[in-house]
Amino acid sequence: MSQGFVSLVGAGPGDPELITLKGLRRLRAAEVVVHDALIGRELLEECRPDAEIIDAGKRAGGPARPQLWINRLLVERAQRGQQVVRLKGGDPFIFGRGAEEAEALVAAGVAWEVVPGVSSAVAAPAYAGIPLTHRSHAASFAVVTGHEPADRAASRLHWQALAHGIDTLVFLMGTGRLAEISARLIEAGRPAATPAAVVRWGTTADQTLAVATLATISATVAQAGIAPPALLVVGDVVGLHQTLAWFDPARARPLTLPTAAD
Repeated sequence: MSQGFVSLVGAGPGDPELITLKGLRRLRAAEVVVHDALIGRELLEECRPDAEIIDAGKRAGGPARPQLWINRLLVERAQRGQQVVRLKGGDPFIFGRGAEEAEALVAAGVAWEVVPGVSSAVAAPAYAGIPLTHRSHAASFAVVTGHEPADRAASRLHWQALAHGIDTLVFLMGTGRLAEISARLIEAGRPAATPAAVVRWGTTADQTLAVATLATISATVAQAGIAPPALLVVGDVVGLHQTLAWFDPARARPLTLPTAAD
């Protein structure tokens, strides 16, 4: 029996063309593909005709495969001698529980690798015309979870540090807690008038953008009916979105296409 192997592959933020070349090579060669819910579905068309494709996606408010089930599946298929790709949205090690899966593989003695991916934390703001850093506006940024485990006794988020020490904040998985996140930041000293934006389905044809202030973003998003998957961006760089808008979601392409001379 050949030696099994697991590749934890970042699929990118939604636009299927944002997967890396290495990730695409691994996907095309895999015998088993275990994928997340929020990957670009066109990527599955790149799989081998005989590949076994397993949906292990977790959807907000919907049914989900237990993480232990996923861990055991990866170990079992590798121990059968199969080449496995765990296709994860964004980057496997950024709030994707990829490290937990890697720990399970290490414990079982399974050979594995990680193929980093483009995180939605960077890509979705970029497609919305929001740079996370800018020489005149932001010298630092942080990616923060908007949803901590329910069984955690105390939050690990240091709101004072987030409010005062970092120019641009990106909250993932926090759409349902926008009012609480905004209130905590304002209470910790972030000005209520700080620009804020929510990007839904970033990098895809369904991308939606809502822009307001930290004090009003929750009400703005509720009025617009924006639901997950979405992320929150807080900081002065949000104000650049009108100047730097380049992506037309209606056509899933740049607003102005390059000419042949370019």
